[in-house]
Amino acid sequence: MSQAREHFVPSFQPLEVGTILSVSTGIAIVTGLPGVGFEELIEFPDGLLGIAFNIDVNEIGVVLLGDYSNLQAGDEVIRTGRVMDVGVGDGVLGRVIDPLGRPLDGLGIVHTAQRLPIEREAKAIMDRAPVTVPLQSGIKVIDALVPIGRGQRELILGDRKTGKTSIAIDTIINQRDHNVLCIYCAIGQRASAVAKVVADLRNHGALDYTVVMVSEGNSAPGLTYIAPYAATSIAEHFMEAGRDVLIVYDDLTQHARAYRELSLLLRRPPGREAFPGDVFYIHSRLLERATHLHQDLGGGSLTALPIIETEAQDISAYIPTNLISITDGQVYLSPNLFELGILPAVDVAKSVSRVGGKAQLGTYRSVVGTLKLDYSQFEELETFARFGTRLDETSKKTLNHGLRIRAYLKQAIFSPLTISAQICVLLALTSGVFDLIPIEKIVDAESALCNATSFIPVDMQRRFMTESTLSEDDRALLIQIIQTVLHSFLQVKN
Repeated sequence: MSQAREHFVPSFQPLEVGTILSVSTGIAIVTGLPGVGFEELIEFPDGLLGIAFNIDVNEIGVVLLGDYSNLQAGDEVIRTGRVMDVGVGDGVLGRVIDPLGRPLDGLGIVHTAQRLPIEREAKAIMDRAPVTVPLQSGIKVIDALVPIGRGQRELILGDRKTGKTSIAIDTIINQRDHNVLCIYCAIGQRASAVAKVVADLRNHGALDYTVVMVSEGNSAPGLTYIAPYAATSIAEHFMEAGRDVLIVYDDLTQHARAYRELSLLLRRPPGREAFPGDVFYIHSRLLERATHLHQDLGGGSLTALPIIETEAQDISAYIPTNLISITDGQVYLSPNLFELGILPAVDVAKSVSRVGGKAQLGTYRSVVGTLKLDYSQFEELETFARFGTRLDETSKKTLNHGLRIRAYLKQAIFSPLTISAQICVLLALTSGVFDLIPIEKIVDAESALCNATSFIPVDMQRRFMTESTLSEDDRALLIQIIQTVLHSFLQVKN
């Protein structure tokens, strides 16, 4: 003990210590840190952290990342010399964590081997590869008409309670056999809503390959603000390791509101709808990090599904138009369709994928054909037919076909379809076989057809994934299987 005392050499490390001038809702004004940098972490009493946001000549505006109820004016603060980072790695899979990486699921410490800054530059253009591989959502209307590719950014928007989160959760559940890791980022959500999502993921075996990051509605606005950036850094770690990753931001409306709250408290100049002038930039720099990496960098991908809430179906509002201009397409959910029981309530006319058919399998694309055009013509003709106008045979045929397309596009929650089942049912629809079945029997006929996919030869199912088009022989065999399965339903009509 005495030898240890004799050989002990104290080390001196200079610390910049400041003082709290005032504390407000989610922010603190600090003075006395002349060397502090933008977005540097500052340590408050009891281990509370904050991010230096406003750096003025005489004071610093700090965004607090946690419970600030015990802070008082006059308390000392210390520079940390680092920026906000988050633990990444396989240890976070299957866990429910907050934006600081702390566990919320009661399963103990989250073990990570590496930490990454939450704010990182997006990949350079030359590091990116085209989006060509589909991300199958298992939802028929999306896979057929608004396809999503790995590395794409597809916005999901709609009014409250129209099924936006349900589409995202269904997509996560469908990745179970597609080797895609998933991250669900709940931003400013109610604890009960998050608990339901976690329970649904666990019940369907999806939690094992999913990270759930949660910022609850009663969390500090600083935590809500950093949540999507921290979740994206976790996703980027897997992407840079060559993995395919899907991230869901639910939802960025709450994120924009949290940033507006912080900006107004820090007395930044307000702009349109009291949002600060850089509200576009906070989302663009986030979503630009989603990409498909070049094969030289591992070929990993990060697919983003940001969710935005609209008010009174106004998709031309400030935040929705910002996100529409940033992303590569949008899936719009209509409350009118929701009220009519057409679920998922995807408005095909207002939904688009800017990657389009390039994000579909060749065989799938050859089966879809003119489905979107046929459905658009049906909706226009249906509106016209409501006036009681007498219709010719061609118009009646269009209406008859359109009703079956609408019935096909309906799908229950937590019931994603495999690629083989979708191709089989789509071919029955586009080839006109479904047109001969009574509309009230379509659901049963579709279910029977999905169950019959086990009769499709394994080598043909393999060709669905690799071939550029559906060959005539494969098409003929599929039509034969379809007619055999649906024969009893045809007899019912007769």
